Amino acid sequence: MIVVTGATGNVGRPLVRALVEAGEQVTAVSRRVDARDVPVGTRHHQADLTEPARLAPALDGASALFLLTSGDFMAAGGDLGAVLDVVRASGVRRLVLLSSQGVGTGDHPSASEDAVRASGLEWTMLRPGGFHSNTLQWADLIRARREVAAPFGDVALPTVDPADIAQVAAAALREPGHHGEVYELTGPAPVSPRQQTAAIATALGEPVTYVELTRAQAREHMLRAMPEPVVESTLDLLGAPPAELRQVSPDVERILGRPGRTFAEWAGRNVGEFK
Repeated sequence: MIVVTGATGNVGRPLVRALVEAGEQVTAVSRRVDARDVPVGTRHHQADLTEPARLAPALDGASALFLLTSGDFMAAGGDLGAVLDVVRASGVRRLVLLSSQGVGTGDHPSASEDAVRASGLEWTMLRPGGFHSNTLQWADLIRARREVAAPFGDVALPTVDPADIAQVAAAALREPGHHGEVYELTGPAPVSPRQQTAAIATALGEPVTYVELTRAQAREHMLRAMPEPVVESTLDLLGAPPAELRQVSPDVERILGRPGRTFAEWAGRNVGEFK
């Protein structure tokens, strides 16, 4: 049995599907999950990691766990150590943590990785960069006006397809040889917001206008949904990313035996979100 937390999210949903298609028994865990969210016959369990004891029933009989600690978990003061205590007590031995590329560059806290390293479990860290699916934040404006408004139009980063993250996670959960590994997960090539806009336009078969926001304009928009320190650090990374975040990692291709999916491929699969 493999347990997937965050099972209704951008990575968790395709991970559950990939594991089920591979013949694994899966328990899908999320704060709000029901039978409509998972493949037919898949076990599901509602739990919030801020209450670790509620996770215990989902872990009964499990051998491996995909662990996603959301921003909400961290903001609520979630205790990852308490979660890991429940995991160890359940008999789970293998754990795959969804971390972030920013931990490697020192731009994001390392507390979650540190706790997992000290847990005594057989761990694998996944450090993805930005997701292709982050552009879904543009969907309302594209649907309404065939327009994208974003800063730093020509700064290119190798964003990654969440489905590729899920495939790597499935490999690490199912196969031997991943214990103690840290995988940097990127797409196959850097892509800029202007290029992403063009790819969405191609998928739609209609023009989409790119409007470049100033940093101040972007900051004003972002402050409506994010704390100021997070906004500033995000804008710093997007506007002047360090060299490490611009580099294409070989890890997706090395593990999956194929290149990561391009942003254009992701846009084609998800074009319905922008219509």
